[in-house]
Amino acid sequence: MNDEEVRKIIEDTYDEPRENTIWSMVGDFYNRKMLSIVIFTWAWGMLLVAGAIYSAVRFFGDIGTKSQIMYVAIFLVCCQFLVLVKIFAWQLIHRNGLRREIKRLELRIAELNESVVAK
Repeated sequence: MNDEEVRKIIEDTYDEPRENTIWSMVGDFYNRKMLSIVIFTWAWGMLLVAGAIYSAVRFFGDIGTKSQIMYVAIFLVCCQFLVLVKIFAWQLIHRNGLRREIKRLELRIAELNESVVAK
């Protein structure tokens, strides 16, 4: 691997202006490779939002204290699991950024190694 090949690989995989923006992270999450995970997170998110809305409507429509406590508990559980799904998606977004950084560092190390060997 010569210097030109390393530079070409680095230029293709690393885009400095895109690196630390929210939109670049979202673009990395919503790509073809992550389609199954995106569908998984959106499906669970919609299911949990529907459960929270259902339990909130039932809470205000019910007059029994015991059932109101149950609907509040269901609402809180749905909200907590929705937060968990969002954290899961956020971690996957950051995983892609870390992979890109590790790849860039590996290429830089290879470049340095070749320059040391050449001397």
